[in-house]
Amino acid sequence: TVKGKLEGGLYQMRGDVSSQFLSGLLFSLPLLKEDSVIEITTELESEGYINLTLNVLRLFNIHILKTDQYFYIKGGQKYQSQTATVEGDYSQAAFWMVAGLIGKSIELRHLNPKSYQGDHKIVDIIKEMVGKIEYKDLKRVYKVKPSTTYGLTIDLSQIPDLGPILMILAALSENETTFINASRLRIKESDRLDAMYQTLLKFGVDVEITEDTMKVKGTTTLKGNQSFDTFGDHRIAMAIAIAAIRADGPVTIENAEVVKKSYPKFFEVYQSLGGDIHES
Repeated sequence: TVKGKLEGGLYQMRGDVSSQFLSGLLFSLPLLKEDSVIEITTELESEGYINLTLNVLRLFNIHILKTDQYFYIKGGQKYQSQTATVEGDYSQAAFWMVAGLIGKSIELRHLNPKSYQGDHKIVDIIKEMVGKIEYKDLKRVYKVKPSTTYGLTIDLSQIPDLGPILMILAALSENETTFINASRLRIKESDRLDAMYQTLLKFGVDVEITEDTMKVKGTTTLKGNQSFDTFGDHRIAMAIAIAAIRADGPVTIENAEVVKKSYPKFFEVYQSLGGDIHES
């Protein structure tokens, strides 16, 4: 039960749990009469999403001063109507980018190559892994081609939602990939670090985890002819579906409907790209 109303003043909050709490305050505090200050008491993770929030607020004439650990918010501000274009979601596009790397070529539209989205980092990571991805200015599309990718060390502190699909890519890359600062994956819709550990083991991948790291040794083919649990998590379900592209037999995804949380048409798009799906 929530009672009362927001008042201006000092708000202290952690920055390593969820950026959504901070974004909510950044949207609401400018509307109060009083000035406010938000102090971040830990390292700020998923900072890209906060920068995206601040960029949207500026578009609607809301101004907030950000320093290393503080946000200074003047009260009495008013939103001004604007025309805005909602860009494509890199968090969801990442699944198709990996599909293009491990399967067949894919083109992705409506993605801003200069996006403030934290998960825009997927493009840089693919390039660092020597994956073939290119933005075509004339067509305004990303072109992703099948590639031999190579393992490296990936810091997930700012991009936890990319973890599951990057772990699938790591499993099908040369050499070893190490994921660090992955503890936030444990407090998502599922314990994603453990869920992906179990998923990769079932696929026959050599994988090790600690409290906040994962090491994945690449292979060429994943074990199919078995059922996989989604752990009630939409990103785990989508990661398994992309992994099935390189499985040596059919893959059954239990409770696949969990994708509806973020991407209701995921399996429709999957089929439109040539995926073979049979509902049971």
